[in-house]
Formats: sequence, C-alpha cells, structure tokens
Amino acid sequence: MALDQWPFLLTSPNTSIPETFMYDSYIQGNESDLGLNISKAREQEHQDKTSSVVITCIYFIVCAVGLCGNTLVIYVILRYAKMKTVTNIYILNLAVADVLCMMSLPFIALQLALVHWPFGEVLCRMIMSVDSLNQFTSIFCLMVMSIDRYLAVVHPIKSTKWRKPRVAKLINLTVWGMSLLVILPTMIFSGLDKVPVCGIMWPEPQDFYCRAFIFYTFFIGFFLPLTVICLCYLLIIVKVIQCPCVLERFKTVDISSLCQVKSSGLRVGSTKRKRSERKVTRMVSIVVAVFVLCWLPFYIFNVTSVTSIINPTSAVKSTFDFVVVLGYANSCANPILYAFLSDNFKKSFQNVLCLKKVAGLDEVERSDSRADRSRMVNDAVIINANLETHSAALLNGELQTSI
Repeated sequence: MALDQWPFLLTSPNTSIPETFMYDSYIQGNESDLGLNISKAREQEHQDKTSSVVITCIYFIVCAVGLCGNTLVIYVILRYAKMKTVTNIYILNLAVADVLCMMSLPFIALQLALVHWPFGEVLCRMIMSVDSLNQFTSIFCLMVMSIDRYLAVVHPIKSTKWRKPRVAKLINLTVWGMSLLVILPTMIFSGLDKVPVCGIMWPEPQDFYCRAFIFYTFFIGFFLPLTVICLCYLLIIVKVIQCPCVLERFKTVDISSLCQVKSSGLRVGSTKRKRSERKVTRMVSIVVAVFVLCWLPFYIFNVTSVTSIINPTSAVKSTFDFVVVLGYANSCANPILYAFLSDNFKKSFQNVLCLKKVAGLDEVERSDSRADRSRMVNDAVIINANLETHSAALLNGELQTSI
C-alpha cells in the first residue's frame, strides 16, 4: 500500500528532511566535515525530489492505461453474450477491483508529489480502504480462478453443477465480503498524522502493531492464496501427465488397448473443448504468474523491513517506490494479457474499438458448464460405443482362438 509509509525507514520515502534538522543531526566537528555532510544531505534531497517526480508521472500513466483497459474488459463481458462464461465472470470481478484501485491512484500520486495529504481525513480513510481492498480482492479472485481451472480440468463432469454463472456470481460476492473482513484493521486505523500524511495510525506500541500487520497482510494476502494456487496447478499438471484412460469400471480390459480406444473417441467429440480448456488454463496461469512477479518484490521489502535492519538510503527509498508502482502496474497488465491470450477477448476488443468487425459475439450461448456437460455426455456415448465394439472384437478373437 503506497499511502502507508514503509514502517522502518527513518523518513517517509517521499518526505525530504528540513535543513534545520540536518544541522542538528550531525555531530559537531570541523567546518569541512559539516559542509560535506550538508552537501550530501542536499544531494540526497534533490535525488528524492527527482525520484518523486518520476514515480508520480509513472503513477498517472499506470492509472490511465489501467482504467481504460479494465473498463474495456468490463464492457465487453457485459455487452457480448458469448463472453458470459464462468471464467469471464471471475475476470469481471478482478477487473472491477482493478478499476477501483486505478480510481484511487491519482490521490496516491498527488500525495507523493505534494509531500502531504490535502484531501481531508474522510477521503484518506476511503482511499486507504479501497487500496487495501484491491490488494486482497485481486489475489482472492486469482485463487478462485485457479480452483475453477482445477475443477474444469481434473473433475470436468462432477464440477458442472458448481461451474455455473449463478454460482460464480455468489462466489464473487463472497470474495468481496472476505476482503472487507480482512481489511478491517486498515479501515479502523487509517488517518492523518501531524504533517498531514495519509496512512495507518497504529496505537501504542506502534512497532508491534506495524510488524504484526505486515505479517498479517503477507500471510493472508499473498502466501496462503499463493499456496492454494500452486496446489491447484500442481494437481492439474499431475492430471495432464497421467494416462487419461484409467477407468475403474474397465480394470479388466487391456490398458493399452483402452487408451487407444478412448483416445480415438475423444478425438471425435472433444478436441475443440480440450483445446479451449488448455487456452483458458494457460491464460489464467500466466495472469497468476504476472501477479506474483509484480507483487513479490513488494512483500519481500515489507518482510525484510521487519526481520532485518535496512539503511534507508536514497537508492533504497527509490527502489521501494518503484516496487510499489510495479504492484499497481499489475492492474493495467491484465487487460493486455487477455488481449494476447484469449481469442474471444481479442475479437471483442477489436469489435468495440472498431479495428475489425467480428460477427457472432452477440449470439446467445449456453454457459460453459452446460456446454461441457453436453460435450462430456457425447464423449461418454462415443467412448462406450467404442468400448463395446472393442470388447466384442476381443471376445470374438477369444472364441476363434478357443475353437
């Protein structure tokens, strides 16, 4: 969270040191040493101001790109019937969280540029809450999307009763409820200090509460959801590399022959579905990977700040500012990933932006869970027919041999 200063820096990343404090902070010595110290302090102050200007400009660029991109994602999902799939409903939830985050970003950038908060305590509390809400809602959405991919790939038939748009909407509401519950400390303790700067004003002992909150956000908002995500994809990988033809009811049938029969049956009825599932799974996995790459440095900085002593040099402050911006940049990266990794999103974006006229997007389709169920039933019929033929051929061969 950019509004809350890095807790164990001696000064806020965007706050310069007044000259009067510079003189008082140095041990008395000869004039040359004092002049050298003052020169270094002024040089560091200049570097801090330059860094603040650059970071502020980057904030506004990220805000513009993220707001336009995620608004476009929301529009195409709501506009086109073909986009209303279970996975896209989760993506819609993620885009809404990103839009809220982008709307709060200009206020964060202005505080960084002005070195104080000019918008009052009520708006400070609102911006802090929205900022934290996006931080948790995003990772919870990605966790739910990963679980959905696990169900779609590993349990395609059993999961059809759960993988419905109505259920996905209820899960999205649950995600928002959980996120609001998790950010209660931020909502309660957000406020202004004497400067005034907007942040979290912890009660005494402040160091204890600040350390506890950093570990709290790391475990609840990153480590635990990431563990669930990794477990889901590990199970998906195990499922993919296993032989897809191990069926309990056909244990007595020759496995190699059964694999060939089932493979030929699936090629007839489910090639398109499997290709589609692979594309969706790849898109979700890449979105998750980009999220981790964008937010991992931020959490490394936070956890390191409470487990070791870091000298708050100008370079360290600038690096921390960049790490925070990198986390926010994840929100504007998602629409770009959708455009490159999903054919439906790409066609919808082209249609809305009038780059290319694409037909068929308004056609009403069944939900992906119903379509999967129908395709699975057809696959099962084909497989059973092939198995019956195969069994009859084996039986005929045995009879001929016995005769």
